[in-house]
Amino acid sequence: MRIAVYSGTFNPLHIGHLAIMEYLTESMDFNMVYLVVSPQSPFKRYMDVMSGQERFNAAVNALSRHPELRAKAIDIELHMPAPQYTIRTLDALRQKENGNVFTLVMGADNLQEIRRWRDYRRILTEYGVAVYPREGSDMEVMKQDLLKESRDYRITLMTHAPVVNISSTMIREGIARGEDMSSFLM
Repeated sequence: MRIAVYSGTFNPLHIGHLAIMEYLTESMDFNMVYLVVSPQSPFKRYMDVMSGQERFNAAVNALSRHPELRAKAIDIELHMPAPQYTIRTLDALRQKENGNVFTLVMGADNLQEIRRWRDYRRILTEYGVAVYPREGSDMEVMKQDLLKESRDYRITLMTHAPVVNISSTMIREGIARGEDMSSFLM
């Protein structure tokens, strides 16, 4: 099976995440999306984050409202020692589910920073990445820059994926101001 590994804090899960998951299964022929709920990015300082278990439960609940999605929330990173590195997660999934092919899903903003990631070369060669567009990011330029290092890097650009200018931060800030943000939630 081809599995898209979509990792994040998902605090909260919103319609932008939904659009990406739909695109992955409908337009990119992934059999399944694993929504990996992460404790916290090693690159971010403290954030206002619900507990990992609360976010995992919220993700399970949100996905249950979308039975048409071929997606499931998994909490593998919540049980791994800190810090959680993506390469460890991918390796653990491959070991657990030998025979499945895993591809990491990321936004163009993360592709721009991937050289800061632990074992990024292994991620790009052994697993590959599917990159969705972000406002103001030139994915093709980033891809070509990385390919100068190695032609073995597997980078798929989701050029026709929807660009949804919604962020979890925007939703949390709106809620803090007392605004109704429910239309953005998944």
